Amino acid sequence: MITRNSTLYNFSLFSISLFSIVMAQESKNHDKAFFAAGCFWGVESTFQALEGVVSTTVGYTGGKAKDPSYEVVCTGITGHAEAVEVVYDASVVSYENLLNTFFELHDPTTFNRQGPDVGTQYRSAIFYGNDNEKKLAEKIINAINESGKFRTKIVTEVAPATDFYNAENYHQDYYKKRGINGCAI
Repeated sequence: MITRNSTLYNFSLFSISLFSIVMAQESKNHDKAFFAAGCFWGVESTFQALEGVVSTTVGYTGGKAKDPSYEVVCTGITGHAEAVEVVYDASVVSYENLLNTFFELHDPTTFNRQGPDVGTQYRSAIFYGNDNEKKLAEKIINAINESGKFRTKIVTEVAPATDFYNAENYHQDYYKKRGINGCAI
């Protein structure tokens, strides 16, 4: 017997199932990329402005210390870099586009430094998730080096992605929270 309650129940189940399918399909094209290019505030701001970027999180990666804090990372003893996790829709923006943006937003020829920020935590690094990402990063580095765009060679580290530790809340969306459009890194 079909009652109003059973119809509503079935409709609710259908709606939840349909929503789950849509969300699963949407997330299929969401990939993650990890970049370090100096102070993570400006790096995050630049990637947030790209069409196809779903979210960003600033944090620490590339070192050995577990669950590091900003204060400890700043000492340089953890091996971690200030980095940005970029979640992006691969059907809108490609990993190659993200790499090109990465190389435009900072000076990849300075070793352990960006502007006034000095130390291993400010190094230029790409943390790849698979061999295709590694090969593409190396290909772009080689092409830029061969082009003569910079007077010196790129020193960007290309390393496998390891544990990513979210930075403290006050670092997240730093420029957005303050109404700043970003900085010239």
